[in-house]
Amino acid sequence: MIYRFCLLVAVILVAFSSFAQKRSKSITPSVYYPEKQWETKQPADVGMDPALLKEAVDFAIASDASAPRNLKLNHYRSFGREPFGDAIGPIKDRGDQTGIIIKNGYVIAEWGEPWRVDMTHSVTKSFLSSVVGLAYDRGLIRSIDDEVYQYVPPILVYNPEPSRDKANEFDKTDLMDLFATPHNRTITWKQMLQQNSDWEGTLWGKPDWADRPSQQYGEWLTKRNQPGTVYEYNDTRVNALALAALSVWRKPLPEVLKENIMDPIGASNMWRWYGYENSWIVLDGRPVQSVSGGGHWGGGMFIHAYDMARFGYLTLRNGKWKDQQIVSEQWNKWAQTPSTPEPTYGFMNWFLNTNKKFLPSAPEKVFVHIGNGTNMIYVDQENDIVAVVRWIENSQMDEFVKRLLAAKK
Repeated sequence: MIYRFCLLVAVILVAFSSFAQKRSKSITPSVYYPEKQWETKQPADVGMDPALLKEAVDFAIASDASAPRNLKLNHYRSFGREPFGDAIGPIKDRGDQTGIIIKNGYVIAEWGEPWRVDMTHSVTKSFLSSVVGLAYDRGLIRSIDDEVYQYVPPILVYNPEPSRDKANEFDKTDLMDLFATPHNRTITWKQMLQQNSDWEGTLWGKPDWADRPSQQYGEWLTKRNQPGTVYEYNDTRVNALALAALSVWRKPLPEVLKENIMDPIGASNMWRWYGYENSWIVLDGRPVQSVSGGGHWGGGMFIHAYDMARFGYLTLRNGKWKDQQIVSEQWNKWAQTPSTPEPTYGFMNWFLNTNKKFLPSAPEKVFVHIGNGTNMIYVDQENDIVAVVRWIENSQMDEFVKRLLAAKK
């Protein structure tokens, strides 16, 4: 009798365990992460209407950016017309209008030249802020509210051909100090990341006021805003952050990115992160290039769409890849938090959809990594979608998103 009772209890426990496992799986399905080869699925297999999805893709292709594909020519039609606007980093002609759509982790559509390595312009800033995030995660930066000057020593610029007449250099400092002025000493990491620091100075031959200069010429050298109060998209200040991060890591930032992010997420060896022809410093006795945060004067991240999609998928999962938290959840939460001066901007280059101002057709929690061109990594956690769209007319981004989301069944 006791034996039968025990047997019955055992059967019940096994049945309950099996039911619980099935229920657990139904509640928390496993998340797919791609290996080196990204798995594809038909749109219908992940709840997308194939015909409507094709309409979205066709719309993107038809919305090819109108700017010249010769990006050197395009530079001198735009940023090159600014004061001191000459390109000092490499510039590459762009390819066809291109894209990849990822749903539930699977590739469901691609077009154009997804394996072509092209400039990605200010999407580079998202890679830069992630490298700063790694420094925070490892304790190299104690708090994002710390003043940056505490972490950056005077820097020796690498000059392989110094002046032969030392008298010409007698009244000049031998070292560059990024945060020496009273104003710059008050700037925090957070303010640099949110682009509201109003950092003052000239770096790599580019004055802060010369980037997208004000039409009020009298303000160029005189107006200063209290750090943290005014948002201004400014590549000179982004480059100052890159140099500060190089000082913290004490090694080239492309190495940091490769070892700690790109290799773990299975990115290719095709991407390159460039600085400028003059952005070299002496670090521990060797010349090291400080990279740029975009292609404003050339340089930045040169990458193909599949590697962009992997990075976007990492941010979709809030910094997690498989069983590894590559960039902390805390950092990703901060990156997705609206800044006070600009509610549609978190950390660079997380453009947020606060109050649906940035992309009216998308959910409010969407964020987008954006670069000139336009290069867009659309990240939609609510719908489990990542879309890389390259060389689309800027004004057509929302219309593309509207068509993409209309394809959901």
